[in-house]
Amino acid sequence: MPNTKILISGASVAGPALAYWLSRHGFRTTVVEIAPVLRGGGYAVDFRSAAHLTVLRRMGILAQLRAVQTGGQPWSFVDDTGRRLAGLPPEAAGGELEVTRGDLAKVLFEHTKSDTEYLFNDGIAALTETDDGVDVRFERGANRTFDLVIGADGLHSAVRGLAFGPEREFVSHLGFYLARWQVPNEFGVGQELVAYNEPGRMIGMVGDRWDSGKADAFGIFAAEAISYDHRNIRAQRDILAEAYAGMGWRAATLIEALADTTQLYFDPISRVDLPRWSSGRVALVGDAAHAATLGRNGRRVGDSGRVRAGRRTGRGLLRSPARLSPLRTAVARVRQRLPGRRSTHRRIPRPGQRGGHRGTQPDVQRPCRNGRHAGDGCRDRRRYRTEGLRAQFDARMIPDARPELTLGARHAHFTEYRSLAGRLVHDFLRD
Repeated sequence: MPNTKILISGASVAGPALAYWLSRHGFRTTVVEIAPVLRGGGYAVDFRSAAHLTVLRRMGILAQLRAVQTGGQPWSFVDDTGRRLAGLPPEAAGGELEVTRGDLAKVLFEHTKSDTEYLFNDGIAALTETDDGVDVRFERGANRTFDLVIGADGLHSAVRGLAFGPEREFVSHLGFYLARWQVPNEFGVGQELVAYNEPGRMIGMVGDRWDSGKADAFGIFAAEAISYDHRNIRAQRDILAEAYAGMGWRAATLIEALADTTQLYFDPISRVDLPRWSSGRVALVGDAAHAATLGRNGRRVGDSGRVRAGRRTGRGLLRSPARLSPLRTAVARVRQRLPGRRSTHRRIPRPGQRGGHRGTQPDVQRPCRNGRHAGDGCRDRRRYRTEGLRAQFDARMIPDARPELTLGARHAHFTEYRSLAGRLVHDFLRD
């Protein structure tokens, strides 16, 4: 078999997942990781739908992941005195199966270490492609030659920098930074994630599921792109200390605990865009190829590694409810077509038309699932079914200006608004 020796850079999620599938098909895989040991901690990873669970089952790791699943966590947003202002249920953030990134990485490592060579505390310093393969110069180990090299080394991919170009050409900063670290559970928090926010920054904590004496602290704050060495933990601690200086609630205590933590996740919320994911004998998977590092609607583990979902517009939606006007307009256009509903919004002109008109659009004969047409009663059932949703939707419309709402409260309002809007649209289109 040609191209049998494959080097994968990155031992987090995408790298070991890819190594599993390649080894299963007869390839000899080596994974190199810059960290001295397998990294623990990190954010929650959600698996949703039968497609995700089927992949985990075929990999033989579904049972192990169920044994360490978090079960999802409810959210509470509090003021500076700890008084609860708003909340989100577990199902609003979690999937059918939720585990921490550290637990997922550990399960994947244990599942692949017998068939895959792991090189910790090393990295790729140079790549030279030849007719016979790729000559790899490591930072610490001896030089070696591989048939293929795959970068699964995340947002700050070294492989991408060596084979495709500098990070600044492909990575777009989206205006926020995200951090998570472990702290002593001095406040006795449980499995409910408690968050406090002020304009432009949020901080919170949640109890460790397996050790009641520990807790995970997290923070997210708005900032322009900051120049720092992403491997320098001390520099990251200094950035966090400056970002949360003078913040109320428990912020000072959580930031002080940074001095003793050994597990710190800190990264900008960014997007990676590349015109292609391969160049000769070098390829990219996971975040190195197509990251959007927040807003996870599930992370997939398979032959393409993990997939992150996110959009630049999320920043504006969280900052100001007034930014919801495009969503309101889109929903209104769908509601305009709901039976029994007279719209006060102008219809979108078709190409070649000038202007539009007010009023309902004409009914269209479209079959229901049972094969009958709208005129046979399906339209009436749909009208009655959507009536309750419309009432809920109208009662929860977010005002255009609510400056007193904090980031957490705005997020809670937006989540409820988006859910009802989605149900309205889905209810209309399902038939």
